[in-house]
Amino acid sequence: MQVRRDYYEVLGLARNASTEEVRKAFRRLAFQYHPDRNREPDAEDRFKEINEAYQCLCDPDSRRSYDTFGRTGGPAGGFEDFSFGGIGEIFETFFGGAFGDSARHAPTQGDSFHLKATLTFEEAASGCVREFTVRRTEICADCQGSGSAPGTSPLRCADCRGSGRVRRMEQSIFGRFSHVVRCPRCVGSGSVITTPCQHCKGKGQTTVTRTLRVDMPAGIDTGSRITLRGQGSIGSNGGRPGDVVITAEVQPHHLFTREGLDIHYELPVNFAQAALGAKCDVPVLGGNTAVRLPSNTQTGDVIRLKGKGIHESGSRKRGDQLVHVRVVTPKKLNREQRKLFEELAKTLPSEGA
Repeated sequence: MQVRRDYYEVLGLARNASTEEVRKAFRRLAFQYHPDRNREPDAEDRFKEINEAYQCLCDPDSRRSYDTFGRTGGPAGGFEDFSFGGIGEIFETFFGGAFGDSARHAPTQGDSFHLKATLTFEEAASGCVREFTVRRTEICADCQGSGSAPGTSPLRCADCRGSGRVRRMEQSIFGRFSHVVRCPRCVGSGSVITTPCQHCKGKGQTTVTRTLRVDMPAGIDTGSRITLRGQGSIGSNGGRPGDVVITAEVQPHHLFTREGLDIHYELPVNFAQAALGAKCDVPVLGGNTAVRLPSNTQTGDVIRLKGKGIHESGSRKRGDQLVHVRVVTPKKLNREQRKLFEELAKTLPSEGA
């Protein structure tokens, strides 16, 4: 990386700054410009620039060479670039393990399940009950989540005395530091299981298969969702359980189409029925109903059947069924029918008359 500015300028220091001042400036600026924390476009370049300046100025020989000859070639003093894998590691390096540990031990919601329910047109209109199978994580029934065999209890960790943290001295690029880290023996829990539960092997939770009976309400449509709160896997560190989310997919019907709460149906009739009127049997949800077709009915006329549509979920409201009339021209006539139509044609007005 080509240095854009003087190393002292990069760290905001005077040339007579002490090594400790170099370290403090680096800690502050590296934290500010680490790409995991700073989303500005030039944050990564700034972080590398700060890193290179620090590596040069924190080493007495490299700093002396830089003060005398300036920067030549790669990073001064032969240092190699280093980087932090994540913002949690920066906190742990600078300030100890508290930041990373708290993130790892923060309450986390359990896994949720996303399922699909395929329903017939009739099932969606009238409602039905569906069963769904999920494999979810639950608290172990034998140890009630403690991880210890029934009749025993976890013991307080002797290394951290139940706090879940221990103080550790480490040597780093900044010098020797004392910082608090998660206790390796109890993994931050503060207690140690001496007699693990045989059912869950000390985990305090098991994976089980559950069958859920779900009421699919009348009027549900494609894309509608039903959310069963807390029916997913248990959370960790006190987090709430996940959910089960069911998305409906309604199959098309061979006779009906749906628009909101209304149902549409096309009724084919012949010339005589349309001209003279007729009593027709019309299919509706759950059966059939008789419909009186008025005389002189035309193609495109609509007959509304009140209350024969879809129930609105959670209320008594119900849509209508709209019967769309279509006058059908016969594709084939026998001799007698043709003769009758010819006689009829002589009595009818010509088109446009």
